[in-house]
Amino acid sequence: MTSKPSAAIAVIGGSGLYAMKELKSARELAVKTPFGAPSDKLVLGSLSGTPVAFLPRHGRAHTILPGEINQRANMWALKSIGVRSVISVSAVGSLRAGLAPTHFVFADQFVDETKGRVSSFFGCGIVGHVPMAEPFCPALSKLMYKEAVKMGIRSHLGGTYICMEGPGFSTKAESRYHRKLGYDVIGMTVATEAKLAREAGLHYSPVSLVTDYDCWKEGEEVDQAKVVATLNKNIENIRRLLVRAIPAAAAARCGSGCADLIKTSVFTRREHFPPARYKALKPLIG
Repeated sequence: MTSKPSAAIAVIGGSGLYAMKELKSARELAVKTPFGAPSDKLVLGSLSGTPVAFLPRHGRAHTILPGEINQRANMWALKSIGVRSVISVSAVGSLRAGLAPTHFVFADQFVDETKGRVSSFFGCGIVGHVPMAEPFCPALSKLMYKEAVKMGIRSHLGGTYICMEGPGFSTKAESRYHRKLGYDVIGMTVATEAKLAREAGLHYSPVSLVTDYDCWKEGEEVDQAKVVATLNKNIENIRRLLVRAIPAAAAARCGSGCADLIKTSVFTRREHFPPARYKALKPLIG
């Protein structure tokens, strides 16, 4: 009898990071979830001696728009194989002169401007409200940041990620507006992921890879050729960082109780749970 595949830490790859060639003994795993199909098959393997799961957010051929990602299925699939911590990699635009292309940003807050996305496992008879004051795992983010700095990657700890709907990039008016509101980087995926990761009881840390200055900086507007060149450099650096940091990240201790917040967040009494809905949520809420 074969044991169920498992990994305590997962990497969600964004634009440019569609595979992890560094994984040893890699194998694919198709996971069925109550919420439909994940973005792609999970890839399980070993990185620096640590079991790791990898999932390409947009599919390995980049066929899924940010608003089309089945984030519930992604998080449920990772949770089902024992994942406790998630490192989320994504490309972003910078809203600050000091956050230049090729820099890494480890944000500690987000603002959600998406429209109509499904961003909760709750509903259909089971009500839950999770705390989101600290939306990301501080311990995991700080560990990743420190390792990046040791490696000479220009990195910044803290900041606000503004999550736009997309798929089009910002207008100049939107970019200036977001700068005036004090936001630091802009992307299209982190907010929904973070909300569902919190409900799933996961330690979640986003790594934002700056590719451009959005469109606010004169002479530095989004240029596809420049973005691709910067993206390639960022992907090279994030690969190096993951190889070095994954073992420590998998063992990181969290003092913020990310995994326990779900335990007191369900408002509906157990005897009122619809059986089918409870079956779907049981791996998450116990």
